Amino acid sequence: MRLLALSTALAALLGLPAFAESARLTPPASLDEPLASAPAKETIVLAGGCFWGVQGVFQHVKGVTDAVSGYDGGAKTTAQYETVSTGTTGHAESVRVTYDPSQITLGQLLRIYFSVVHNPTEINRQGPDTGTQYRSAIFPQTAEQARIAKAYIAEINQAHVYGAPLATRIEPGHTFYPAEGYHQNYLTLHPDQPYIAYNDMPKIADLKATLPALYRQQPVLVAKAELSN
Repeated sequence: MRLLALSTALAALLGLPAFAESARLTPPASLDEPLASAPAKETIVLAGGCFWGVQGVFQHVKGVTDAVSGYDGGAKTTAQYETVSTGTTGHAESVRVTYDPSQITLGQLLRIYFSVVHNPTEINRQGPDTGTQYRSAIFPQTAEQARIAKAYIAEINQAHVYGAPLATRIEPGHTFYPAEGYHQNYLTLHPDQPYIAYNDMPKIADLKATLPALYRQQPVLVAKAELSN
């Protein structure tokens, strides 16, 4: 409650709405992968604005075993924060989500992505951040993931959940590069930071309120061994 009060007070001070964005619950994906019969590991890379909030949301999702902030869509040589921030590298700030398909499906992860994580109708921006590095993009790891994502985008558009068509791009064939260590677990480590309190903490509350069966109270954090970049 303290964090929500902080974000509301900050918004009032700046003359902004109480929350940067509000969740819009999309329908369940009609085309989805079935739940696996045994624990395993799959990954999907998702971009939806500043990776602090994207990572923070997925770290609170049941069945997610790891969520790492990073860069996707460009070359290894330009996968550094200062360079990516120029908007000229092809990279998007992204999160590599590793999940157990016996607990959660790709369709459920995409439902969170489109409902809670960001506004998928915005082109090359999210909230106060602008540039191609903040675009809405899915980086599928398999052809089946691309097929499910494409079908779900069409389904959401047909349902007119948003007042405009989704701008989300499906971009296969790229490599994910983890971001610097100081970007990992940023939401958990800095919940009172004004940007986080205003733009991202409400998304955690939205996840809990709109999709409670998929919410986990304790976030799964990037291990210390991965924070040495």
